[in-house]
Amino acid sequence: MRKKITVIGAGNVGATAAHWAVVRGLGDVVLLDVVEGVPQGKALDLWQSGPVENFSWSVKGSNDYADSAGSDIVIITAGLARKPGMSRDDLLAKNVAIVKTCTEEAVKHSPDCVLIVVTNPIDAMVYTSFKVSGFPRNRVIGMAGVLDSARYRTFLAGAIGVAPMDVNAMVMGIHGDNMLPLVRLANVAGVPITDLLSEDQIKEIVKRTQMGGIEIVNHLKTGSAFYSPGLSAIEMAEAIVKDTKRVLPCAAYLEGEFGISGCFLGVPVVLGDKGVERIIEFTLTDEEKAALNESVAAVQNQMAATGL
Repeated sequence: MRKKITVIGAGNVGATAAHWAVVRGLGDVVLLDVVEGVPQGKALDLWQSGPVENFSWSVKGSNDYADSAGSDIVIITAGLARKPGMSRDDLLAKNVAIVKTCTEEAVKHSPDCVLIVVTNPIDAMVYTSFKVSGFPRNRVIGMAGVLDSARYRTFLAGAIGVAPMDVNAMVMGIHGDNMLPLVRLANVAGVPITDLLSEDQIKEIVKRTQMGGIEIVNHLKTGSAFYSPGLSAIEMAEAIVKDTKRVLPCAAYLEGEFGISGCFLGVPVVLGDKGVERIIEFTLTDEEKAALNESVAAVQNQMAATGL
């Protein structure tokens, strides 16, 4: 039976996610947005690329949530984007209302779906979706770690002069300035990055990773990143749709893992057809624990600001 993926928000991130969903063969795609004509036009354009890319999935643009009915995956990208001088937290109040409405409508029409939340600030928005949906924690996931880890791996690969796919590195914690790019476990084909780069080089890459989003915002002036975020959401969706058991860093709801409870935080998870199958725990150093606790404090402040 063909799978169905709905992407809510037909802006740059949503349209990019829809594009990758059909290219990777995940199933039929519905692109939803409140702006009349935008999802219809982008979906039609994407659908017409089928003969060139050799896919047969349907791609439909709509302003009506009824068209999303029966979705297996719902990806929420709707919300305001950052501009220069804005933090992710500056978006919180307005995006809470947007994500709340998106979640209510998604759950109404697709009660068995898995929700992937991309809207910033992600850790607060996925919490909003979790509270509003009433879904179990395995079916509400935030996209952040895949994106942040991709940035980390890219910067490391560039500095070392190797293919990014051969760099194994992960970012944990909040999707923000307090994120934790793990240095101790990062390696190139098993060789620790500490053997390949100086301490100063690593510190510079860690900082650039933490500021990866605003670096792009400052270049674009009127928007934020969309190629990597869109594809990162589809990386997660693909693992769920195809039940591949991929281990990916995602914002998951913690109930005692890593000694943390009651909040969403970027951690390594196993993704399968039910969403988060399990969270992979491992021993952290005291320094890593302290950094992760800074993420927790920041996320808790965001959660409180949602009013949920």
